[in-house]
Amino acid sequence: MLASHFCHTVLRDFMKGIEKMNTINFSKAKVSLLIWLIAGIFAVQPLFSQIVGTEKRYIRIGSLQSPFSAYGSERAWNNSYYEGMVWPADYPLSDNSVIKRSWIACQDFTDDRDRQWANFGVYFAGDAYVDLALFPMELKQTAKFEPPTVLVDGINITAPYLSDIDDYDPDQIADRIVTNVVNTSMGLTLTRRVHAFSQQYHDNYFIIEYIFTNTGNTDYDEDIELNAPLMGVRIGWGTRYSVSRDGGAKIGDGQVWGKHSWVSRRGETYPAHANESITEANPIVDWLRCGFSWAGQSGLNGYDNIGGPAINSNGRLASPQHAGSVVLHVDKSTSDKTDDPNQPAVLGWHAGDTYPSLGNMLDTDEPNMIKLYNMLSGNPFGGLGGTDRMDETYLASNPDPFTVHNDAGGTNVWICYGPFDLQPGESIRIVEADGVNGLNRTLCEEIGRDWLQENSPYTLPGGGSTNDKDEFKNAWVATGKDSILMTFGRAKRNFDANFQIPQPPLPPKLFNVESGGDRISMSWIASVSEGDADFAGYEIFRGVGTPDTTYEKIASLPPGTTQFDDTTPVRGFSYYYYITAVNDGSNNTGGETNPTGPLHSGRFYTRTTEPAYLRRKAGSALESIRVVPNPYSIGAREAQYPGEPDKITFLDIPAFCIIKIFTERGDLIHTIEHDDGSGDESWNSITTSRQVVVSGIYLAYFEVTKDYHDLNTGELLYKKGENTIRKFVVIR
Repeated sequence: MLASHFCHTVLRDFMKGIEKMNTINFSKAKVSLLIWLIAGIFAVQPLFSQIVGTEKRYIRIGSLQSPFSAYGSERAWNNSYYEGMVWPADYPLSDNSVIKRSWIACQDFTDDRDRQWANFGVYFAGDAYVDLALFPMELKQTAKFEPPTVLVDGINITAPYLSDIDDYDPDQIADRIVTNVVNTSMGLTLTRRVHAFSQQYHDNYFIIEYIFTNTGNTDYDEDIELNAPLMGVRIGWGTRYSVSRDGGAKIGDGQVWGKHSWVSRRGETYPAHANESITEANPIVDWLRCGFSWAGQSGLNGYDNIGGPAINSNGRLASPQHAGSVVLHVDKSTSDKTDDPNQPAVLGWHAGDTYPSLGNMLDTDEPNMIKLYNMLSGNPFGGLGGTDRMDETYLASNPDPFTVHNDAGGTNVWICYGPFDLQPGESIRIVEADGVNGLNRTLCEEIGRDWLQENSPYTLPGGGSTNDKDEFKNAWVATGKDSILMTFGRAKRNFDANFQIPQPPLPPKLFNVESGGDRISMSWIASVSEGDADFAGYEIFRGVGTPDTTYEKIASLPPGTTQFDDTTPVRGFSYYYYITAVNDGSNNTGGETNPTGPLHSGRFYTRTTEPAYLRRKAGSALESIRVVPNPYSIGAREAQYPGEPDKITFLDIPAFCIIKIFTERGDLIHTIEHDDGSGDESWNSITTSRQVVVSGIYLAYFEVTKDYHDLNTGELLYKKGENTIRKFVVIR
């Protein structure tokens, strides 16, 4: 609890009193005494609950991962880059979120200072409005079960994320629930619940429940300042995506904040289909109430940049993502909790940074409040918006979306609800799902490579062919529309089933990976689901060189197994693993909510992010020490150690030694303390001063730091202080 929050509450009350003094004959002495009393109260700590506006909770259990903010909406900028809505979370730079601008507004409002407003609004923005119009009261994340502990060579890689979870609730259905409560100066309190799942068919979306209640509480304390109906309440948001951070950087020209994002929508015929069910036989429908974004063309690029191809490397498509929201439920009224098929009132696109400013929320700014209400009623601010499928309307004549919305801030998915009338104590419930989908990494690499290398003829998604490389690439990127609609359909099926999706087994409680001299060993504590009749065992997956790579299954193990040795690694390479518990699919045969068949625990519960190695047995003589590769050539670096292009390895070294690397003229540039008892050590070609080494001849000096005896014979192999030198060459 912060004194600044409490001081603001007192300040608000004080200003109310000062305003009343304008109409009452108070003496200066009395006013001075009141100010003195207020100053004294500032030092008192409050007794009521409140949350720092900058606080966040991160959900990191599925292929979609994201933070959620205490003030009830998200601006993704973290002072370095736009973070959040990370998909696929297997890879870096896959953030898709830029900002979610959220507002509420009403008619004929009297505030807690007895001022009258034709329209009054609140903007959910952290920096400007927390403590003035927004009062975060609660932010917590509950987990269904305690996450596994993951160790790699004694390093606990899960320890940094333990603070994500505030409490455990084995009775909740979702794997994680983030609960967020925010009071507002309108007296309309937001309760937001974010439901996340790790089941493989439902891990790329969040189901978000918004409950707006007329509490009359306009600040942090428990006192109720307002006791009047809220009339004509409108609720809306504009959400902008970069789709994605990686692709945005490759497209350039502001796409990292969504300057060239298209918006499309569906659901124009939803009322006619509202009572229909989505099935596995027809899992993709276009009548869902949804809006989503994808990255368009920048007018500054002289090539077709759809999909964000990496034109300066391998051509990989870095912007396959389609990201957006689907509407799952909207109360018809405070007394009729059935879904209103005619909501949302507005669904379309809006220029990203074009909206009415609300000032500091303490000064009268009624003209902009009226403009805000009009915008939430469906009138684009500045005329820069619409309820059509923006991409389909303008793409043929305006390939760059920026030429349509004319806003350097990009394009928002625009969704608004209402109007609603809420008596004191009454609520309105809105449920959406936010999701991301698109081409997988393997297809992105294959399609981008063929596009870049012009490997015609090209195979189109439907099986046809073309000799036009851009038609080929763009057709595959466009399949993301079906992918995101499938995701939204699964979210709707999950919600309609009251979250009763088939459950996978729980992951092992502990996963331990240890590097060894002739193998990499894994052990684990059995999943508590081993007692279930459908439990089928464990599967182990391995990636090579880097944790953000394609993993292959290397073992399928029966129930009761708690250890496995990987005897196939190659010395000098880095290895990453995860283990999943699997069932036989007998609890997933209906197909009501997702495809049938076996289910597995989420891979992100146990995926390692620290490398394990096949350790080499300590060398038996200084004469056996080798430097690999030698020479090191930048031209062949990808062939040397995949995923670790700057790696140089010292092999058959003493079990305990110090390695000093010198330039040919004798300058010491790096020192390595080797003390793990193995016979190999690696260096990433970086000096102690964080400089990449240049071409030249280098000397590696090895000095034994501890006497070492043969483990079998007891023979002294090395004596402390013995040393030798190896020469190696770097070509850059």
